[in-house]
This record gives sequence, C-alpha cells and structure tokens, in this order.
Amino acid sequence: MDYKSAGVDIEAGYESVKRIRSHVESTMRPEVLGGLGGFSGAFSLSAIKGYEEPVLLSGTDGVGTKLQLAFLTDRHDTIGIDCVAMCVNDVICAGGEPLFFLDYIACGRNDPAKIEQIVAGVAEGCRQAGCALIGGETAEHPGLMPEDEYDLAGFAVGVVEKRDLVDGSSIRPGDALIGVFSSGVHSNGFSLIRRVFPMTRERLMTAEERLGGKTLGEVLLAPTKIYVKMLRAVREAGVTIKGMSHITGGGFYENIPRMLPDGCRAAVKKDSYAVPEIFRMIAEAGGVEEKTMYNTYSMGIGMVLAVDPADTDRVLAAVRASGEDGVLLGSVEAGDPEVVLC
Repeated sequence: MDYKSAGVDIEAGYESVKRIRSHVESTMRPEVLGGLGGFSGAFSLSAIKGYEEPVLLSGTDGVGTKLQLAFLTDRHDTIGIDCVAMCVNDVICAGGEPLFFLDYIACGRNDPAKIEQIVAGVAEGCRQAGCALIGGETAEHPGLMPEDEYDLAGFAVGVVEKRDLVDGSSIRPGDALIGVFSSGVHSNGFSLIRRVFPMTRERLMTAEERLGGKTLGEVLLAPTKIYVKMLRAVREAGVTIKGMSHITGGGFYENIPRMLPDGCRAAVKKDSYAVPEIFRMIAEAGGVEEKTMYNTYSMGIGMVLAVDPADTDRVLAAVRASGEDGVLLGSVEAGDPEVVLC
C-alpha cells in the first residue's frame, strides 16, 4: 500500500508544478521575493513605501457552479480569469491597486495538463490586473470529489492611500451613475442557469443564431471582465470616484445599495442601454421575472460608478480609452438606500 494507491499521486503533483512555473513567473512584479515552491509567498512592502497612509485591502471568492460548464465543454483556460476577476474587482471598489494573488485548487485527481490550463487562466487574470501570482495550493481529494472535477478559489491583496479610499460616504442626490459593461453573465447566477438550460455538452456546443452564431457554452463561459485598467484610466483623467459597486451575485438590487450612504437611493434607467441577448434567453427559457433577473445577474453591467454629474463625459471617455465601454445608467436620488428601476 502506498499514497498513490490511496488516490494521491505525488508525481503528478510534481509534474503540475513543473508545468505551471512559466505561467506563474509571467505575473511577477519587482516586489516579489523568492520563487515558486516556498512555503509562503513573499512580497516586499517597497511597493507601498511612497504612501503616506497605506490601507491594505483584501478580497476572496471562487467561481461557483460556472465550473460545471467548464467540465462539460472540457475548457479550463478561462475559468482562472474569472477567479482573479471576482477578487480584484472587489478590491478596486475601494479604490485599491491589486498587489498579489493566491489560488486554491481542490481536485478529485491531479491531472497536470488540466491544472496547467487552470493556472494559465489565473496567470492571465493576474497579468490583466497587474498583480503577482505569488503562491497557491493544489489539493487532491480522492473519494471526496469526482476524479474529473475540481473547485477553484482565490485571494487578493491590494493597497490604497487612505485619503483615496472609495467608501460611498460622499455620494449625494444628483450624482451620476455610470455603468461599465460586462462581458456577459460573468460568474454569478449559474445555479439558476443550470436549471434553465439542459446541461449537456450537445446543448452547450450548439451555435445559436440569437447569440451571433456563438455557442451557448462560449457565451456563458466568457471570462469575467477585470476593471483595474478602467479604474486607473478614470483616476488619471482627474475624476474623483465617489462610490463603486461590483455587480455580482445579488445583481443590481443587492450590490448598488452597498455603496450608498443613508438618505440616497439609485434610480436606474432600464432603457439606457441594450441588455445583452443572453439575459433575454435566460428569462424566456426559464420564465424568470424581471425583478429576479435584476436581483441575480449583472444584466450587462459589471461595475457601477457614482460620480459628480459634471464628470460624466470625462468618465465615459476614460472608460472607453481603457478599452471598456459604458453608459450613463441613472442617478442618485433622495431616499432610503435601494435601487429603483425606471
């Protein structure tokens, strides 16, 4: 009897580390100390020595049941981007710059080629966010998880100057709400999607005319956008962002009020942009009512910024210059912290 016969292949673990090394190294920043293989990741605080009052920010999240689509389509190279995005997009809501990231992969069996694809996606997400992948863990769970399945989670740390902390406290009635477009469904609401559409490889791999000839799997697996460059561009345009909301699980109704102070509510104009077709398909196929859709999904808006109305044009120009796009989504009104669709 040995460890391999019990279900844990140590040699496969060594092979996985060998395969992912180049992907990890591609994310390095000058502040990273040491290399892959240590018991901990080391990051020099020289990155924040120029700050007067540095505030550390952290965020942790996973990809959720979107993973099932990766299993069914056997596509694992983008799911890591989702994991990074879900963490760093939360960090930037406070105005922070992501510094480093760690991932955790739990699997039923260590398949080095599959692990490489997953970590390659994590590394791509880190490059998009400008943060370093300084560590992680791959754990085999034989008998606890199916051999061909895995779970993925991550943890990000960022920094912001205290005076630049974005906390929503300065939001006032009359402020503009800018919506920055998502890439699609992002990484939330897949438990409902899995009930709405048959979760078969054939269904996911069939081209859809309503989706511009793309398959349902392609559209649903589109990786979550990372908005780090967008935030930097808006700030470099000289705009003060009063509040930011990452539209994740809970959609508009739960997430936008998280940035609102007492006495303010968000009035969102539904007709200010075209809701992507995938959301219409979900609603139609599942008989999902409008309020549930806006309480579950991004509906095509991945991030909402609250700014002075005089800054609206500058913000939208900066968003577009960063490679993203957005719209004047609505405004802040007097009232209890809530969202009103109009």
